[in-house]
Amino acid sequence: MRSRWFVIAALMGVAAPAFADDPKFEYGKAEELKDIVKPKWLATAELGMLFTTGNSESTSITGGFKASRKAGDNKFSLEGSGTYARSGLRVLNDKNGNGTIDDPSEITTVESVTAETLYSKARYDRFLSELDSLFVAAVAARDLPAGKESVFGGQLGYSRRLYKSKTAETVAELGYDFSREHLTVGDPVSIHSIRAFVGHKAAMTSGTDLDAALEVLTNLNHETLPTGADGSAFNDTRVNMKIAISAKIGYNLAVQTSFEAHFDNRPGPLSVKPLAMGFVPEASSVDTMMKASLIYTFAGAEPPKPAAK
Repeated sequence: MRSRWFVIAALMGVAAPAFADDPKFEYGKAEELKDIVKPKWLATAELGMLFTTGNSESTSITGGFKASRKAGDNKFSLEGSGTYARSGLRVLNDKNGNGTIDDPSEITTVESVTAETLYSKARYDRFLSELDSLFVAAVAARDLPAGKESVFGGQLGYSRRLYKSKTAETVAELGYDFSREHLTVGDPVSIHSIRAFVGHKAAMTSGTDLDAALEVLTNLNHETLPTGADGSAFNDTRVNMKIAISAKIGYNLAVQTSFEAHFDNRPGPLSVKPLAMGFVPEASSVDTMMKASLIYTFAGAEPPKPAAK
């Protein structure tokens, strides 16, 4: 099962938060849709890798993709991302229990998966004006170290552009989020949440862009958690933050550095074994990630109609 998820993550890396609830600067912009005679599409692919061997063995792959299609007052977008990391460390194993290491056979390599996340989202925007739109989205994710075998859900809400200039834009969203989490321990958990999002994008210099996002979700229903924590309404608050800076190094190619932080006040069960009967420890409530990756942009649009004579 684990090798199958690795293959999926690797394939996504070739074509394409990391994290299950990674906030994206994903809202639509109405002016992109004005005066479009035929549909227009845009796509980007992201890839980052790290391999080490010797005394410390590690493999890290992160990738993602985004694609969108615009026509009239409608926009459809699709995105996906994946992260996989495995590490191997040489440790001492006193096989005969004499308190000392006698020969090389007592030096072994212990391997562990430190990251295994997948995230995908399909979203539809319907623009009401240049400033306002309604959206609906479907989400699927996986975050094994955080105790989540799989997550399926959806979102809907209202988006409003708060600020617009030649070089910057700020948008806010408010809506509803539903998640069905299948955990590594215990029964699945359904979460009904209110969601708030703020995204800001700006051109810092020519060819260098800033992309920042903040997302807050809190549960409206009572949750029965396998860790035994209080799952009452408004106790399962989650905060996701991302800051990314990208710089062009070619016409279609850019390098990006990013920092992500994720807080979960009611984290899933810690994915470790064996555990005593009835004891289910919590995973860490805070996750962070810093990464550097290459981003390639594909763009296409139908040619404009010739002017009437």
